[in-house]
Order: sequence, then structure tokens, then C-alpha cells
Amino acid sequence: MATAWIPFLEGRYSPTLDMWPIEAKEFNRIHEFYENLREGKFTTTKCKQCGRVAYPPRVICPGCYSDELEWIELPKKGKVTVVVEKWGGVPICYEPPLIDAWIDLGKDSPVKHILSRMINCPPETLKEGDEVQLVVFDVPAHPIELKKETKTVERVFFAFEPVKK
Repeated sequence: MATAWIPFLEGRYSPTLDMWPIEAKEFNRIHEFYENLREGKFTTTKCKQCGRVAYPPRVICPGCYSDELEWIELPKKGKVTVVVEKWGGVPICYEPPLIDAWIDLGKDSPVKHILSRMINCPPETLKEGDEVQLVVFDVPAHPIELKKETKTVERVFFAFEPVKK
């Protein structure tokens, strides 16, 4: 699957500006989010106490402060409501434009809208009302030190892309 406009997949990735958290269980309490992505699931957390759904996933409910949370699935498709193309102020290693979209996940989704990076769409082609879908892609592995042992953590991240018509 082509994933244009992602610098590290085009040989321009800079690990010094790593925007993805280390996905190891030892360092990240929401590591299940990444494990679910690897399985093609788009998930977030729901409080078992008050029922509040939070996105992005949390380790503590923002409503009642309980840490009794469960993982629930979110839709993998949605519709664009707003598109932003960033031509200036783009991070090093990224070529403009960076395209973000406010995505409506539908009336039955526990999370109504999300803001996401868009990939595989040329500038000025994404419009309000376009259908988009989740894309999961590999991110360069990251070595970490654990009790004098080096462990390499395989990683993934996500974006959305237009649904092919």
C-alpha cells in the first residue's frame, strides 16, 4: 500500500523529531492502543464507572477520575467535515503541505469527531463530505534500555486516507 507524504517511508525520517510515543508496555500505559492498531482495530477507552468515552485513549477517566477503563472499537471510516492544509511551519523532514482533517465518525460512534493526519491525497483534492478510512503503517523501530538490556520495539501509527472510488 502506498503511503506518500510520510517522510520516513520516503527516506527522510528524522528520529530526533519522533512524534510517536514508545510503544513498549514498560513505558506506555496505553500500549494496547498500538497493539489494537497492529490488528487493524481503531480503539479508545471507556470508563467502567461512569461510561464516559475519551479519545485519545486515557489511563484515567476525565469525568470521574476512575482508572477502571475498558477498550472499545471506533469506526474505521468517516466523512471529512473540515480540511486544513499546512504550507508553513511544517516540522523538519516533512514537505508541505501537511493535510489534517476533522472527521465525523458517524451518529452511532461513541466518539463523534476526531482530528487526524491525512495521507495519500494530493493537495487541494480532499473536500468536505469525502469518505475517508483508517490506514495503519509501520513506524521505525526504537531501541530502548531495560535493566541493562537493549530491546527493540516494533511500532505502528495511523492516519486516514480518502476511500478509493
